[in-house]
Amino acid sequence: MIDRRTVMTAALAAIADLTTSRPAPAQPAMSRITAYAFSFLGLAGGDIKLAEFAGRPILVVNTASLCGFTPQYGGLQELWTEFSGRGLMIIAVPSNDFGGQEPGGATEITAATQHHRVTFPIAAKTVVKGAGAHPFYKWAAEARPKDVPRWNFHKYLIGRDGYIAEVFPESVVPADTRVKTAIARVLADS
Repeated sequence: MIDRRTVMTAALAAIADLTTSRPAPAQPAMSRITAYAFSFLGLAGGDIKLAEFAGRPILVVNTASLCGFTPQYGGLQELWTEFSGRGLMIIAVPSNDFGGQEPGGATEITAATQHHRVTFPIAAKTVVKGAGAHPFYKWAAEARPKDVPRWNFHKYLIGRDGYIAEVFPESVVPADTRVKTAIARVLADS
C-alpha cells in the first residue's frame, strides 16, 4: 500500500520539475527610439537624415540669425573644423521660436551662415518648442524634460548610441571646455 506522504512528495517533485524545466516565455524586446529615427528638411532642400550619421555623435543646435548669440555660429564652425574629421556631425536648426529672431527665409538664413563661414549642414526653419515642435525636439523634451531649449543656440549632444549624452544651454559657448570635453568623450566611446 502506498502511503499519503509518498504520493504527496512525488506530486510536489513532479510539479517542481515542470516549473523549473520549462523556459519562461520570451518577452518582446523593447526598443527605445534614438535620435537616428529623425530627419530635418535641409535649408537648400532635401532631407538631413540623422540615420545617415548612425554611430557618430551629433550636435544639434537651434539657431537664429538675429540673436545676440548668433556669433556662436563661428564657434560651432570651429568645433566642426576641429572634430568633424573624427566623426562629429553638427546640424544647425534655425528657429523663430525665441524672440522672433529668425524672421526671414532661406535667403536670410543662408546670408547669416555665410557671414560666419558655416560649412556644416543647416536645416530649414523649424519649430523647436510647444505642441507644433519638430518630432526630434518632442523626443528630446521627453528624454530630458528639464533640459529643453529656452532660447536660441541650445545644444543637444547625441552620443554614438543615438541618445542624448549632454545638453548645453545657449549661455554655454561652443568653445567652452565642457562642450569640447563632452564631444571628445562621445568620440572616444566605441
